[in-house]
Amino acid sequence: MASLRSVVRKKRNGPVKIVIAGVTGWVGQAIFREAIKTPGVEVVAGVSRSRAGEDMGTALGLPATGIAIVGTLDEALNLPSDVVIDYTNTEGVRTHAPAVIRAGRALVIGTSGLDEVELQALDALARQHGVGVVAAGNFSISGTLLKRFALEAARYLADVEVVEYASARKQDVPTGTGRELAEALSALRQAPTTIPLEKLKGLVGSRGVPIGSGSHAVQLHSVYLPSYVLAVESIHATESERLVIRHEAGSSAQPYVAGTLLAARAALTLKGLLRGLESLI
Repeated sequence: MASLRSVVRKKRNGPVKIVIAGVTGWVGQAIFREAIKTPGVEVVAGVSRSRAGEDMGTALGLPATGIAIVGTLDEALNLPSDVVIDYTNTEGVRTHAPAVIRAGRALVIGTSGLDEVELQALDALARQHGVGVVAAGNFSISGTLLKRFALEAARYLADVEVVEYASARKQDVPTGTGRELAEALSALRQAPTTIPLEKLKGLVGSRGVPIGSGSHAVQLHSVYLPSYVLAVESIHATESERLVIRHEAGSSAQPYVAGTLLAARAALTLKGLLRGLESLI
């Protein structure tokens, strides 16, 4: 990770100027708190309709910073900036992402809910405008390693399914972490040995939802209950043995911060959309 950061820093003079959309949210607040003390990063604006007009520091329980919260992304894009970090919601990022790209800014998408077709369209738009986008279902290091290890396991064990756990209050289903993992596994997994869905009898929906762009979809099972923040299991099996790889998030947003800021720097060196954080660590 250190080597990538040094490469990114050599490619530009001055700090990376960032806008945080969703700055008063769970992850947005944590990113702001870290960014204002990180060398080489400058926060120029935050976007929050509910706190528009306030100083970003005092709005988040810190000393005044002189950095304003604005009510819309358009207002933020009127300020000089390099990268927009979006942690809003699915509908928000659907509107924000094309606007950011057309404005010539790099983009980091931390919001879940965009499907493969939408991400491909953003990739094409980003290439057209010559800007970089990094989109990941999970910007934490352990979440990224889960994906890396699971992809390696899928090369050797034919059968794999994904089980995800999230808060009972989460509206988007599946989670970005679970969807991204299942899609990546489907692209390289071997042919399953389980009975195909079309040959099952009874309540077939209990076998989960098939996810993936590869030749062999991966079944994804979602459990949304109180007490969970996020957990994802990649379950691999063959005759008489199983391998379970699990990532579990705690109640703090801090694990997502370092990966997001790394992605913000990396996005400045890209053209088009990079999916996932694993190639950056």
